[in-house]
Amino acid sequence: MTTPDWLAEGAKHVWRPYCQMKTAPAPLPVVRTHGSRLVLADGRELVDGIASWWTACHGYNHPHIAAAVREQLEAMPHVMFGGLAHEPAYRLAARLAAILPGELDHVFFAESGSVSVEIAMKMALQFHINRGETGRTRFLSFRGGYHGDTLATMTVCDPEEGMHSLFSGVMPSQVIADLPLDDASEAALDALLAERGGEIAAMLTEPLVQGAGGMLFHDPEVLRRLRRLADRHGVLLIFDEIFTGFGRTGTLFAMQAAGIEPDIVTLSKALTGGTLPLSAAVASRKVFEAFWSNEAGAALMHGPTYMGNALACAAANASLDLFETGAWEADVARISAALTEGLEPCRSAPGVVDVRVLGAIGVVEFETPVAVGALCQAFAEKGAWIRPMGKVVYLTPAFTTPDADLDILLAAIRDVIGAGGVEGTGGV
Repeated sequence: MTTPDWLAEGAKHVWRPYCQMKTAPAPLPVVRTHGSRLVLADGRELVDGIASWWTACHGYNHPHIAAAVREQLEAMPHVMFGGLAHEPAYRLAARLAAILPGELDHVFFAESGSVSVEIAMKMALQFHINRGETGRTRFLSFRGGYHGDTLATMTVCDPEEGMHSLFSGVMPSQVIADLPLDDASEAALDALLAERGGEIAAMLTEPLVQGAGGMLFHDPEVLRRLRRLADRHGVLLIFDEIFTGFGRTGTLFAMQAAGIEPDIVTLSKALTGGTLPLSAAVASRKVFEAFWSNEAGAALMHGPTYMGNALACAAANASLDLFETGAWEADVARISAALTEGLEPCRSAPGVVDVRVLGAIGVVEFETPVAVGALCQAFAEKGAWIRPMGKVVYLTPAFTTPDADLDILLAAIRDVIGAGGVEGTGGV
């Protein structure tokens, strides 16, 4: 493959994510996108099996989202959110409050998922401070969890996950526990909260699927157990729906499968349909009311520079328009069926310990970490862009991915995994 001049020159200066720059293969140069496909500089097209880290849920270049962004660009790309207001953000906040369950109706915007989790953590800490409970300074999160790469979010990720082990001891340690998967583990968590609940501000988890920690699934009853325990011990419950939100698991929000809601939920990724960076920490009425005061010091003193960016909010509103049509539900069911059938043969492949599907998420798990770079190249040779992580090869395609493109993705996985050679050093 011929290397474009811009890639050769820029490669001297760009620091890439999640790779050892000295040994990692060169990235594939993408020059445009359409539907579920990436077009490379040499003209090849790859079917994107992970929707650009789970963001492009409606596919690339969706005309409705593109038109909304162009219209907003002409009118106003951005204004500061401190002391000013604009329709895209205020309309989006009202729409999110309307579609989220329960009393999750106060929306704080940011730019990235990690930052929205940090904001949720900050809200939880100050919630207790504003109520006179100054001892609640820690968080309880769960093994297998992943909530971001910023300093505070690293502390609530699984400490054994690997990416953040170098930073052990840099930030205050949090309380890490096992998810309450059954009565015994619920009793163990109950006992832990009885012992240490007075120092815990909130529990934090990814509902139904722990994403970057290994695509680990759990039953909706786990969320109901967490809600009961949070209420019993006076701690807030935060759901990180950055990955699971907006249809990925089969319901619009994963929490809906359990019929309960948290005190704070974080959203990002598919919020804008994979077009522009935007995130939100959405708080319940109970949480917001702890900040509603005549005292200036009770306010949440936080404000990202690009908070409520008008372009991003216009894209998000257009994405919600598409969700309101309801077409995504049939698409997710169609993809789920295809993944279930298409990945099942991998169960007998060398090194495979599990194959699982939930909604538009398909996972093949191996006993040991896989060779991410080599597998990416092998999949690309089969016409698919699939980037494994840790011990899993997974698919999270756009909901609009046509059946023919799903066939390409599934055949690529079966062919490459069946040929062996998946072991490696892991990665994301």
